[in-house]
Amino acid sequence: MLRIFRQPFTKRFLHQGEKHLKSFSTVPQAEPKKPDIKTSVPGPKTEALLKELSSLQQAGSVQLFADYDKCIGNYFVDADGNTFLDSFTQISSIPVGYNHPELLKAFEDKHSLRSLVNRPALGVFPAVDWPQKLKSVLMAVAPQGLDAVTTMMCGSCSNENAYKTVFMWYRLKERGGKVDFSPEEMASCMVNQPPGSPNLSILSFKGSFHGRTFGALSTTRSKPIHKLDCPAFDWPVAPFPRYKYPLNQFESENHAEDNKCLEQVADTIEKYKMKGCPVAGVIVEPIQSEGGDYEASPYFFQKLQKICQNSEAALIIDEVQTGCGPTGKMWCYEHFNLPSAPDVVTFSKKMLTGGFYFKIEKKPAHPYRVFNTWMGDPGKLILLEKVLQVIKNENLLSLVNETGKVLKDGLHKLEIEFPQVINSVRGRGTFLAFNATNTQCRDKIVADLKTNGVLGGACGENSVRLRPALVFAPKHAAIYLDILRKTLREI
Repeated sequence: MLRIFRQPFTKRFLHQGEKHLKSFSTVPQAEPKKPDIKTSVPGPKTEALLKELSSLQQAGSVQLFADYDKCIGNYFVDADGNTFLDSFTQISSIPVGYNHPELLKAFEDKHSLRSLVNRPALGVFPAVDWPQKLKSVLMAVAPQGLDAVTTMMCGSCSNENAYKTVFMWYRLKERGGKVDFSPEEMASCMVNQPPGSPNLSILSFKGSFHGRTFGALSTTRSKPIHKLDCPAFDWPVAPFPRYKYPLNQFESENHAEDNKCLEQVADTIEKYKMKGCPVAGVIVEPIQSEGGDYEASPYFFQKLQKICQNSEAALIIDEVQTGCGPTGKMWCYEHFNLPSAPDVVTFSKKMLTGGFYFKIEKKPAHPYRVFNTWMGDPGKLILLEKVLQVIKNENLLSLVNETGKVLKDGLHKLEIEFPQVINSVRGRGTFLAFNATNTQCRDKIVADLKTNGVLGGACGENSVRLRPALVFAPKHAAIYLDILRKTLREI
C-alpha cells in the first residue's frame, strides 16, 4: 500500500488542469516547470535588504524580499533569484497568480489610468461611472439576498465599519425607527457615555481573527501578540467547534461538539443582555483562518443564524480570507445552505478591495456615519473586474474544486504515510490545512518546505495552511505534494 502512496504525484497530474488555463498565457507556457533554489534561504541579498529595512522599521515578520518583475503565475521569485512554488500567495490575497496578463493590461486604457491616478474621496467626489462600476463589478458577485455594498480599504476596516453599521441598526430599532437624536445622546457621546455611546457588544469566537485595528482587536481571539497592551471592550466570546478527524469517523462526537458550542453562544448572549451590554451582532469566519483553520458544519451555521434571529442580533460573516473562490464557491458560506442571507458579509484579500455587503434598507440614515477619506479605491475595482472576468472565462471555480480534490486526497495519503508527523487534514476547495504533532514540528515543516522550494503558511498552534491562487492546477498540487513528502521524510 505504501508503495502506491510513494509514487510521485507529478507523474499522475502533470497535465491535469491545463484545459482551464488556455487563455492564461503565463500558465503553463511561461511558468517555471518546478521550484529552483540557488542559494541559502534566506539568501545574502535578502539578508542585506532585511538589515537595511530593520534600520527603518520593525521588520521581524519579513521572510523574503520579492522580485515582482520575475514572479509569474504560481511562482514567487526572491531577491536572490530563488524560485518558489507559492501556496500562500501573500496571505491568501493573490487571486489569479502573479503578473496575470489580463491584469497587466488593466490600465492600458486611458480612462482606467486616470481613475487610478486621480484617486477620489469616494464619499464626497466619486467619478461619474462609480455607481455603474459598483453594479457591474461588486454587485455582480454579491451574496444572494444582499443588495447594497460599502467599499473600504482592507479587511480590518471592513469589519470595523460593519460593526458600526450593526450598532446603528440596533439603536435605530431601539428608538422605534426614529432617525433623529436627542440632545442627551449628542452630548453624552462626546464624553464617551451612554446613551450616546451605548453599552452594546459584538460576540466573536475563541480562535477568531477579524483584524488588528483597534475595534476589531476586541473580536480577535487568535494570539496574544495581536492584542497585548491595547485596551479592549468587554465583549463576549464563545467557543467555536473543535472537531475530531477524519470527520466520517467521528460524526456523533462532532455533532455533540456543535450543540455544546451553540448552547454556549445562546447562554452568552443572554448573559450579556442581563448585564446591560446586549449583543448587537455576532461575527464569525466560515473557516477560522489565522486562528488555526478550524471548520464548522452547515448544521452549526444554520443553528447559529437561528440563534441570532431569535436574539435580534445581526449575523456578520467574515469572508475576508474565504471570499472570491478559494473554497470552490464565490463565498464560503454558500456551502452551508442557510435559509436566508446573512445580515452582513465582509470581504477583502482576493477581492483586492475591502468592503461589506448588506441590505439597502439598513443603510445609515445620515451621511458621514460610515465614512473615511478614500472609502476604497476605484483602481482596485478595475483590477477586480479583470479578476472576475478571468475567473469566469477560465472556469477557475471548477479548477479550484478539481485541484482541491487532488490536494486533499494527496494530503490524506501523506497523513497515513506519516501518522507520527501530520494529521487532521481538512478544508474546502484549495483552502486546506493539516496539523503537525506540535508547534515545533509545524514550524520545521514550514521552514523546510521553504528550503525545498515551497512557500507555505502556519496558523494556530500547530497547523500548516494552504492558500494558493485560483490558477493552482493539479500539476502544481502534485509538485506541492511531492515536496511535502520529501520534507516529511526529513523531519
